Amino acid sequence: MNHRQSVNNVQKKLRSLANPEIAAHSTRFMKTGKGQYGEGDRFLGIRIPELRRLLKECNKLSIEDTLILLRSEYHEERWFALQVLQRKFQRGAASEKKTIYALYLDNTEYINGWDLVDSSAPGIVGVYLEQKNRRILYRLARSRSMWERRIAILATLHFIRRHDFDDALALAKLLLKDKEDLLHKAVGWMLREVGNRDRAAERRFLDQYYPHMPRTMLRYAIEKFPEKTRKAYLRSTK
Repeated sequence: MNHRQSVNNVQKKLRSLANPEIAAHSTRFMKTGKGQYGEGDRFLGIRIPELRRLLKECNKLSIEDTLILLRSEYHEERWFALQVLQRKFQRGAASEKKTIYALYLDNTEYINGWDLVDSSAPGIVGVYLEQKNRRILYRLARSRSMWERRIAILATLHFIRRHDFDDALALAKLLLKDKEDLLHKAVGWMLREVGNRDRAAERRFLDQYYPHMPRTMLRYAIEKFPEKTRKAYLRSTK
């Protein structure tokens, strides 16, 4: 079976699961209207549990197959492709990991949804860079693409889970003035993850930068704090 037939079989299975009602809801939920962050995205209407079940059946696609799916017009097919890539990355030798990491960064224009980024950046970009130079994250954080900026900060979740906070905090500082609400949420989330492991490290960052943080970013960052402390930060008082 050639790779095109294999891709067609997977697409046929995916599209057999399509649900117009769910697709309509996803279109609204993922902000696909004109001027919104997901403008123009299209959905088949497949719930994540169904996608995960199919993933178990169809996770032996070649990298070439997967790239075709990653470039699909349908959001769920791109999500599916990223999960296949992540599984290949986890099981692959060093050379395959390098190939998948490079392919990922070469195709960020298709990783254009918060769920696509969040479910793949830590497990591919973060894992790959764990023992490597991380300059690429700072380049991505300065990108004009909101999704590349989100990839940069989400990749640090892998480091945070290993109590390595330096890049997460440095990128949070770099993104303090970002204009996108989705970045405010992502940065606040990563700060909260730091605090879940080392509250003092998060407090040191907040005490220095909270007056300059967008409200949403601050709210996400302090979500787990005691109510009195949260209110003090939100009133811009110590």
